[in-house]
Amino acid sequence: MAHLLIFGLGYTAKRIKAAVEQPSSQGAWSVDATGSAGNLDFEDRDAVLCALDQATHILSSVPPNRETGSDSVLDAYGDELKGRALFYLSSTGVYGDQEGSWVDEATPTIAQTSEGRRNARAEADAAWTEMDARVFRLPGIYGPGRSALDRVREGKARRIDLPGQVFSRVHVDDIVSGVVTALTQDAPAGAYNLGDDLPASGNAVTEYACQLLGLEPPPMEALEEANLSEMARGFYMENRRVANGKAKRVLGWQPQYPTYVEGLTSLFGSER
Repeated sequence: MAHLLIFGLGYTAKRIKAAVEQPSSQGAWSVDATGSAGNLDFEDRDAVLCALDQATHILSSVPPNRETGSDSVLDAYGDELKGRALFYLSSTGVYGDQEGSWVDEATPTIAQTSEGRRNARAEADAAWTEMDARVFRLPGIYGPGRSALDRVREGKARRIDLPGQVFSRVHVDDIVSGVVTALTQDAPAGAYNLGDDLPASGNAVTEYACQLLGLEPPPMEALEEANLSEMARGFYMENRRVANGKAKRVLGWQPQYPTYVEGLTSLFGSER
């Protein structure tokens, strides 16, 4: 029986856990997890090592320390993970700013900004890649309770006047389908970009969310006048389009929500 150990039971990992626990032709998986609502304490080494002994697959969704660049999972259990079936949720932030160009898994990862979170993620991505993990590089994640619809309702949506600035995004259900496919089909080690088919501006996404909600979009603001946090400013200073062809070709993966239009429309319908 397949047994999955998850380090870090966050927004996406909870949905991966629920998916593999569902009965299928291969049977339901058993799952142990550390973190929020998980059954294991990360600091309880004996309990985690016991779970590792039983695990056939290991998934980490724990982000690295933004100050030190250190990956807590590899620091604590790296020796025990060697030679195992490893899966890691990373970020397309490792590609840095590409001035709107397309990136794929062959694009060098770079830690070019002064923002510690991106530097740390690039270093952790490289470490997991060297461990022969299946590394899933994820763009902006949205889904139930975490989308442009929620930001508009909460009055937190912004429109920033940056012509030509685009980014990729992915519905959480499409991450789940890609990761579960890799888990169950013994996918080759390496990096996989899981993003939708239509990189687009944040303004376009916000405007479509407003259209669905029957609300006026927020005013356009200049970046210099928007009073954004350092993290938010860092986001707007990066511009890239993320190609997903490898995941389609190697995993046979197809996003259920190929653009933000299908994704937001589905979320809006389910909320109604």
